[in-house]
Amino acid sequence: MKRYYAGAVALVFTIGYLGSGWYLAHHVWETDYQIQTDKEVGSLRVAVFADSHVGTTFHGEGFAEHMKTIEEQHPDVVLIVGDFVDDDTTKEDMIACCKALGELDATYGVYYVFGNHDKGYYPPEYRGYDGNDLIVELEKNQVHVLQDEVELIADKFYIIGRQDKSEEYAEKRATMEELTANLDPDKFSIVLDHQPQDYAAQQNVNVDLVLSGHTHGGQLFPLMTIENLTKMTPDDRVYGYEQRENTNFIVTSGISDWAIKFKTGCKSEYLMIDIERK
Repeated sequence: MKRYYAGAVALVFTIGYLGSGWYLAHHVWETDYQIQTDKEVGSLRVAVFADSHVGTTFHGEGFAEHMKTIEEQHPDVVLIVGDFVDDDTTKEDMIACCKALGELDATYGVYYVFGNHDKGYYPPEYRGYDGNDLIVELEKNQVHVLQDEVELIADKFYIIGRQDKSEEYAEKRATMEELTANLDPDKFSIVLDHQPQDYAAQQNVNVDLVLSGHTHGGQLFPLMTIENLTKMTPDDRVYGYEQRENTNFIVTSGISDWAIKFKTGCKSEYLMIDIERK
């Protein structure tokens, strides 16, 4: 009889674990942060999301609904920190999602950097488009695509968009020193860097805020705890907020998921960051 009880408990636990993991992956929450600064940035409301991996937990229509939810929070600027699409995202979904971004109402617009999946790991014919096609559709919808580029917004803050770390192997990624060499240190700087693996360099050049995704928040319990304790990955942080001297770092768990489609160590989210002068 004890064996049956043990089996029943294991079955209930498994159903609960997978059920909660499905819910946490397929429902999206808002996570709020407040950043204070001595710089003349005024009051800036920033919406951030990463790792939509379109086609995994939602398709084009679902993505558009999430964008409407973000727009309701009245962001000044919307920032996309990589892995917008996945290796299996259809061309139809990609185009529909780009159109949804074009319909977003944000004072300073929408900015995007590549993640490691956006350009695709397979030949272009696998999904019907490549990274260049993605750029065309994004820019057609007024999305600013930054590839080791810096934009000064309203003469009060910078957006520094980095090539994904995977480009280092092809020597196509600039260093933080190169990207910030000619910037005004009195202006607030926001770095978009998909993989959170360059904290020391970012701290050394005194940027103000670094935004990343990629980790999926550790994905499954207890992986996040193990990764934080053992540093078994190259990531400087797996999830959440950290301050190192003058630099604020935030890693989001992502607005969706990828092949696993379950999250048990975190939840799907977008960020709303309010930046204000002290």
